[in-house]
Order: sequence, then C-alpha cells, then structure tokens
Amino acid sequence: MSMNKTNPLLLDIPDCFESERLIIRAPKWGDGTELNEAVKESFEQLRPWMPWAQALPAPADSESVVRRAHLRFMERTDLMLLLTLKETGQLVGCSGLHRIDWEARKFEIGYWVRTSFSKQGFIKEATDAITNYAIQELQANRIEIRCDERNTQSAKVAQRLGFALEGILRNDSSDTDGTLRSTMIFSKIRGVEF
Repeated sequence: MSMNKTNPLLLDIPDCFESERLIIRAPKWGDGTELNEAVKESFEQLRPWMPWAQALPAPADSESVVRRAHLRFMERTDLMLLLTLKETGQLVGCSGLHRIDWEARKFEIGYWVRTSFSKQGFIKEATDAITNYAIQELQANRIEIRCDERNTQSAKVAQRLGFALEGILRNDSSDTDGTLRSTMIFSKIRGVEF
C-alpha cells in the first residue's frame, strides 16, 4: 500500500487483528458499558497518569468516548484500540496509535491495563502486536511511546520491546495535581530498529 500523498480516509486498513491471547480492535457502538466498568475498576491506578481519569465517568460518557473513537478511527485521525481476551471477550485494557502524522508516517502508542489484568504481560503483548501492525499495515517510519518518567511500569514495556530512550523532556507539562512533570520518549525507527 503506497501512502505517499494518499488521503488517509482512503486507506484500507484492518480494524481488528490478534496477538497470542488478545483480539485487538477498533471500538464499536455499544462498547461503552464494558469500557466504563474497566475504567471504574482501574480508576485509582489510572488517575496519576491519565489526564482524562480525574473524575469517574458515567456509562453514557464512556459510550460517547467509544463512539467518537470509532469515528476518528474511520477518519484515520486517531486509532483507539480495545484489548479483549480471545477466550472470554473480556476487556483487558485500551491502547492505540495517537498523534498521527501520515506524511511522516509517525505514530505514538498509548496504553493502559485493567487492574485485574495487570502484571500478566498483556500490555507488552498488545504493544508488540500494535507495533507490528503499524509497521506492516501503516508503513510506519517512527513509532513512539511517551510516559511520565515516574511511570516505571510503562517505561519497562517500552524497554522490553526494544524501544530506544531518546531523552527526557524535563518539566514539559503539568501533572494532574498541577506540579510539573517530565516525559520519557522512547522510539523505534524504520531502518534502525525495524
């Protein structure tokens, strides 16, 4: 698939793929209830790292999130992906390809795991599959993972998958409580890491 000067709306890319234990797919109408349950279960673990997790969402709020995410996926402006267990269909977490630059073919992978599924390797597995998806289906030239420098669990995922730490943006943004925070930037580059 040639992407040079291609209108992203015209790209025919899969909205669902699999890893060993997961189905990784774009959100659909009706996914809001399960997303809401996962966010509520994981709220205390998400709050320090996710600006959107500062107030518990109502089920209707979560349904709005998945519907908007579905539309953005179709527009190719943001590719939110739900992580569900092959065995049961239960939502394990959420990930996606964000801050997309189609001309440079640059993507940022974001992720979070549902508390009851943490420390079981699901995010590493999903991130590896999403990285391969970006390389093979989207012809990525650059893939980034960014995280708060205090978020050691998130940083370990990037390191274990061979993402290179490019640097730390010191005091680059305000934390959820108003204090300054620093961001670690990891990347994989076509021709170097893949």
